[in-house]
Amino acid sequence: MEYRILLVEDEPGLRLTLSDRLRSEGYVVETAADGESGFSRACNEGFDLILLDIMLPKKSGFDVCRDLRQTGFATPILMLTARDQVVDKVLGLKIGADDYLTKPFEMLELLARIEALLRRATRQFTAAPAGYQFGSVRVDFRKTEVVRDGKVVTVSAKEFQLLRYLIENRGETLSRERLLQEVWGYTSMPFTRTVDVHIAWLRQKLEDDPKQPHWIVTIHGLGYRFEG
Repeated sequence: MEYRILLVEDEPGLRLTLSDRLRSEGYVVETAADGESGFSRACNEGFDLILLDIMLPKKSGFDVCRDLRQTGFATPILMLTARDQVVDKVLGLKIGADDYLTKPFEMLELLARIEALLRRATRQFTAAPAGYQFGSVRVDFRKTEVVRDGKVVTVSAKEFQLLRYLIENRGETLSRERLLQEVWGYTSMPFTRTVDVHIAWLRQKLEDDPKQPHWIVTIHGLGYRFEG
């Protein structure tokens, strides 16, 4: 299977270097040099993965990512940026990015991240169940939609992926390290609070009492377990 990747990067040298290397690895690569054209191509052409710079002309990578997710765009997005502030990383993940890589980076690490995202996306696409119900919450895996008490709950792409993984492994205690590996695709542990923050967001949206959760419970010293 040939995977199609859209690279949105305004720096010509890096755009050429990355696209050449990715093509040598067997990927079909298309490029865009600014946020507006990147957004348009992502919406109108079929891609399996988006590599998205943040500091782009015409439309920032943050805006592109946010607007894509608001349209229901579920394709994995890996952000590439020179920014290394934690707040930028958290913002990127919160608005729907699946992963975040800070320049300069090793090509082997980028390739590993790409492989992990594509593998996870393929696994999720071929998963058998169409949805899952717990309490007043209905999760539709096909539509990537969460409904509580008959109303659609706004969740980011990463929150949805985390919730789905918890549901698929319900009853099992999942460590933070395992969640970072399986949901975020990390082989190292760069964001020790990432899992906790996303769990807290899900609890705020899905639990009757987020401080005393009934569905997503903390197993102290070990991790989290979904009890639905």
